Amino acid sequence: MFKGLTHIGYGERDHTVEPSQENGVIQSTQGLYSSTSPPVSDDEPFSTYFEEKVPIPEDVTQMFSFRKLWAFTGPGFLMSIAYLDPGNIESDLQSGAKAGFKLLWVLLGATIIGLLLQRLAARLGVVTGMHLAEVCNRQYPTVPRIILWLMVELAIIGSDMQEVIGCAIAFNLLSMGRIPLWGGVLITIIDTFVFLFLDKYGLRKLEAFFGFLITIMAVSFGYEYVMVRPDQGELLKGMFLPYCENCGSAQMEQAVGIVGAVIMPHNIYLHSALVKSRQIDRGNKKEVKEANKYYFIESTIALFISFLINVFVVAVFAEAFYDKTNIEVNAKCNESGSPHTDLFPLDNSTLQVDIYKGGVVLGCFFGPAALYIWAIGILAAGQSSTMTGTYSGQFVMEGFLNLRWSRFARVLLTRSIAIFPTLLVAIFQDVQHLTGMNDFLNVLQSMQLPFALIPILTFTSLTSIMDDFANGLMWKIGGGVVILVVCAINMYFVVVYVTSLNSVALYVLVALLCIAYLSFVCYLTWQCLIALGVSCLDVSCLGSRVSNNRHAVFIEEQPAYDT
Repeated sequence: MFKGLTHIGYGERDHTVEPSQENGVIQSTQGLYSSTSPPVSDDEPFSTYFEEKVPIPEDVTQMFSFRKLWAFTGPGFLMSIAYLDPGNIESDLQSGAKAGFKLLWVLLGATIIGLLLQRLAARLGVVTGMHLAEVCNRQYPTVPRIILWLMVELAIIGSDMQEVIGCAIAFNLLSMGRIPLWGGVLITIIDTFVFLFLDKYGLRKLEAFFGFLITIMAVSFGYEYVMVRPDQGELLKGMFLPYCENCGSAQMEQAVGIVGAVIMPHNIYLHSALVKSRQIDRGNKKEVKEANKYYFIESTIALFISFLINVFVVAVFAEAFYDKTNIEVNAKCNESGSPHTDLFPLDNSTLQVDIYKGGVVLGCFFGPAALYIWAIGILAAGQSSTMTGTYSGQFVMEGFLNLRWSRFARVLLTRSIAIFPTLLVAIFQDVQHLTGMNDFLNVLQSMQLPFALIPILTFTSLTSIMDDFANGLMWKIGGGVVILVVCAINMYFVVVYVTSLNSVALYVLVALLCIAYLSFVCYLTWQCLIALGVSCLDVSCLGSRVSNNRHAVFIEEQPAYDT
């Protein structure tokens, strides 16, 4: 059922592995999966980002070395940008405007869960020398592999559309509406191509550029935070008290939306690839263990910084705009002379904000500087996440399809896949009415989560792939529970969205799609449970054992003949 390879996964041992057999039956609950090793080639066929590898300094005298931590610093910060993309920023500001500080604990919990999942992704890349898409290519049969690739591509397209349109909105705000949405999309596409080739000047320079963009976000949203001066007591209470007083369905849906926005499927594939950029001797168990340690520390620091930036955004809108009505905001915008008062109808309904309206509201209440600084932060978030999203697309396509194209062709193809739907949206949609599309894209990405989380738990639990670094019992159980909870939360988000459409035809279409969707998820779950050690589900081994037992019974029942 699974493709067989002859190389063992961990280390540089290239001998073939013969499974132990007894009476012709393979005695292994992991018999469906083959051991794996990176492609054997002088020029790595899957390189996109790896023209150079960062050397790790030798330091045998210390258990912890800041020099080594600095050498490993980079991949985790690129990964953390997915936690700061425009979709996350919009989720943050809506959380603050709808629930105040009450859902900060959900943001904290989702970030911690994200860190644990990113740990699995990094370990897979470090131990095997391959990223998740490459491992899927070697382990899954052709049809499931193609379906899996298409699902992950859908998630990347949805994420990329949010990121590119986020940049376009930022350009629109900075130009006071002079640059239309489609113009901002074109600018973003062009400058993304330019920035993506920065690694020609050195990998560390590219990572420094991403660090610069994260700094811009921290300063921009930190400025808004200092200016608004949120109540620190309420902030800490909301962060560490897992309770939402007087919350209704709107707040519940927002809590689910936070989890969906933070944990993104393509980011698992991305992080497992980025960790390959360091020089690690995979044949040396000590070096592999050390790399896992430093990557985890770096990821923790990076996600802590991204969490703080997200908290800045939630706190600003919780303090300034929680429970505000449209008529209050309209009056304030009129008073400040804002040209955007028509965005807020003269009624007493609760204020509804998105990235665009959020910038306008900040400008009305705190002056034009707040609007422009907000737009700069959104531009940095959109530009950085668009670049990392493009890397994700390249890694996924190269890994699943085993492409060996030129660098420019790879970038052009992966960008084009997301460019056309984004341009269509930008041309036919107004910048003021994008919230519905953003909700749809969040649902699209939520549905793709199982196609990253189930494979990463499956392969990191197999000793044939991870050797001594396979997940222990606690990680298998904990990982399984976390993935089940995250997928259940996101499926709830999907159901809420679909039921709000109020269309019988759409209900029928969704029901048919759900049958195919759940069938494939069940297939992946079945394979994952076998990898976790539930051997009774291994149909091939069970069939072999039944056949072997029948053969034994047949032999025993043969009549004895006298010679």
